[in-house]
Order: sequence, then structure tokens, then C-alpha cells
Amino acid sequence: HYALGDDPATIVLRPRGWHLPEKHVLVDGERMSGGLFDFGLYFFHCAKPLLDAGAGPYFYLPKMESHLEARLWNDVFIFAQDRLGIPQGTIRATVLIETYPAAFEMEEILYELREHSAGLNAGRWDYMFSVIKCFRTRGEEFLLPDRNSVAMTVPFMRAYTELLVRTCHKRGAHAIGGMAAFIPSKDETINEQAFAKVRDDKSREAGDGFDGSWVAHPGMVDVCTEVFTSVLGERPDQRDRLRDDVDVTAEQLLDVAATPGEVTEEGLRGNINVGLRYLEAWLRGSGAVAINNLMEDAATAEISRSQVWQWLHNETSLADGQTVTRDLVEGLIDEETPDGDGWDEARSLYTEMAIADEYVDFLTLPAYERMP
Repeated sequence: HYALGDDPATIVLRPRGWHLPEKHVLVDGERMSGGLFDFGLYFFHCAKPLLDAGAGPYFYLPKMESHLEARLWNDVFIFAQDRLGIPQGTIRATVLIETYPAAFEMEEILYELREHSAGLNAGRWDYMFSVIKCFRTRGEEFLLPDRNSVAMTVPFMRAYTELLVRTCHKRGAHAIGGMAAFIPSKDETINEQAFAKVRDDKSREAGDGFDGSWVAHPGMVDVCTEVFTSVLGERPDQRDRLRDDVDVTAEQLLDVAATPGEVTEEGLRGNINVGLRYLEAWLRGSGAVAINNLMEDAATAEISRSQVWQWLHNETSLADGQTVTRDLVEGLIDEETPDGDGWDEARSLYTEMAIADEYVDFLTLPAYERMP
């Protein structure tokens, strides 16, 4: 049983990315921006009540690839605050740096949102998805191993997170670490192992200078808080740690080739299985789904189908010597699709996205067309 306590968490709205439309609302005969729809509806109805309650209109901005997109959001914020008579700078927004292009424009993104910026947040699955999306035809140099083996400590991910902390603190902004995706289990052995991994991950973040982190389940709040409190003490953040020791180059951000690990049949099956299960739930209207004790979102489906596409179109050899072919992928999709009704749509969509000759930028775009 879940219920709100006397001091509930601060509400932060995540509007859709600029690439997603809202098909149920037309402007001049065309679908309007999903992000603007989400922002406008929430801000119009909730901004003043939130301020009256001692909070404010806070936002979490995903999928940006350029400072120009941040500039557009800033223009929207200025317009909305003027329209409702709310003081400029009341809106605060945290930007999720989850695309490769954005990693090269973090300072510019902070600058464009300087009147409204709360900080930047590091991602994982979407950042890996962006690696494949940007460099999918570049061969082995940008070929990632099984996704679960790509930790935040591999060279290109390490470079990106270190640069994020340095950039934020240089500009007085907060740097927020990645998500602890674990969902507590009834199996205490699983919990013990998972909590140890989460503790190690959050200890790394706190030690690197991150000001906070986030979790997918309230059951992980205590361990996350404990780790950060042990480093921060009474300080509210670590913005005094400027990380002048960090000097990240473009070559380090692009050094995907140094990522250790193999491409295995288990990893291929895992991508297919999780992708199918997530899509089936997404098409029923669930955006976040617990799978194998992890909270998965659309980024999971994106990295899962993107890795399969990349391995297939680069004729990647698995650790056991098999070559990833269309026949192999289709056969594994057959084997990994659960029995029962309701899976045909998910299977059809996943297959289409994984083996298509032309890579589709976002899985959610064709998926959205299959929803009411």
C-alpha cells in the first residue's frame, strides 16, 4: 500500500521531448507539440496553486540535442510567466543530458536557461541509445557490447559524467546523478546484491561531486540519502567542488571503442525479451514498467531495439561465434515472445524496428500511431 505522507516529495513535471506530437489536439490543422501541450496544461492549472503551497512550477526537460532547443524552452518559460503574471525566474528546469550532441553543449544549454536553470542530470540508457543513433553506421569503432555490461565507469561514460559535474559547478548549477533503477524484491538475496550495487554507484557519484541523485522506487531513497549525507554532511550540495582537476576532451567523449565487454546471445535475447515486454505494456498505456526487478522506461526499448539493429546491420559476431543475422533475430523474437493474447502488436512493432533497412530515429513515434 502506498500513500502520501505529511511531507510529500516535490513535484517535478517531465514534458515530452520536442520530437513527440500530441495527436489529439490540432493547431491550424496540424498536431501540436506534445511538450508544449504537457507544459501548458500543467503550468496553467498548477503554477499558482504550487506557489501558494510553498513550492513552484518545476520541470525536467528530456531529449535535447542542442542549445537552440534550450533557448526555445526559455522563450516558452518567459512567455508563460508573463501571460499568467508570475515573476520571471519562478520556473526552474533541470535538463537531462542524455544525447551525445548535448554532451558537447552543456555550457551552452546552461547559458540559454540561465534565468530558469536548476541544473543538469546524467542519464544512461538514453545516452547509450544516442551513441548508436548518431554512429550506427560507423562500424566496430562505435559498436557497444551487451548493454548491461556498459557501466557508468567505462571510459566514454566516465568522461561524460565527470564533465557534467565540472560544467555545472563552474556555472553554479546543480549536477544530478543517474537513476537507481532497482525495484525491491521479496527475495532478500536479490535485495542484498542490488542494494550493494546501488550503494557503490551512489558512492561513486557522491565522491565525484554530484549534488544528488534519483531513484525509481521509494524503497531506495534511504540508501541513496545515507550515501550522499555521509559525503555532504550538513551541506545542501557540493557546488563548492569545482572539479578543476577534470579536463575532458572530445576524443574522450567519443572513445566508445575502449568499452570492454562482449556481444553475447544472452545479451541479444535480453534486449529482445525486455524490449517486447516493455512495448506490450507501453501500448497498453504504461510508460514505466517493472521488469526483472528494474524500472524500465522508453529508453529501455530504444537501447534494446537499437543494439539489435546495430549488431544486425554490422554483421556482428557473438561471443560463441554466431553471426547476428535477420534469421537469427527473427528466430529469437519467436522464442522470446510470451504465449497468450495481446503480444502481436508488440512483436510486430519490435520486429519492424529491429530489422528495418532504414533506422527509425525514435521507436515511440510509430508506436504512438498504434495507440488510440
